Amino acid sequence: MTEEEARRFFSAGYTLVLTGGDVITDRRRGISPLYDVYRSGRDVVGWSAADRIVGKAAAMLYVLLGVGEVHAEVMSEDALVLLAEHGIRAECEVRSRMIKNRAGTDYCPMEKAVGGIADPAAAACAIAAKLDELGRARR
Repeated sequence: MTEEEARRFFSAGYTLVLTGGDVITDRRRGISPLYDVYRSGRDVVGWSAADRIVGKAAAMLYVLLGVGEVHAEVMSEDALVLLAEHGIRAECEVRSRMIKNRAGTDYCPMEKAVGGIADPAAAACAIAAKLDELGRARR
């Protein structure tokens, strides 16, 4: 996926697009759409992703999913480092020191949930617990 293609997806209102052998799209905000793909067990190894905002939490899920590249409007420095460490090509329009919560007053709760975690599988558990706590996980 090129940066231009990713921008077109964002312009069309998608918050998450995964392309490979098929196309997965979503328009919901937050990490829930990506977590749902992870939970589904769908094989997206080597696929390309376009995601509006990618912090460390999302990067951990991308590592577990085994995608080949991630394009984002905003990506945290932690996410860029993590993706690079796992051989995942990452591009973003805006590099951010931190991903803020929706009110812009503090760190994103998902970033807080995975802050001290280095293992992607453990991060997925922390993300699930935080989604459940916030009542955003789909059943």
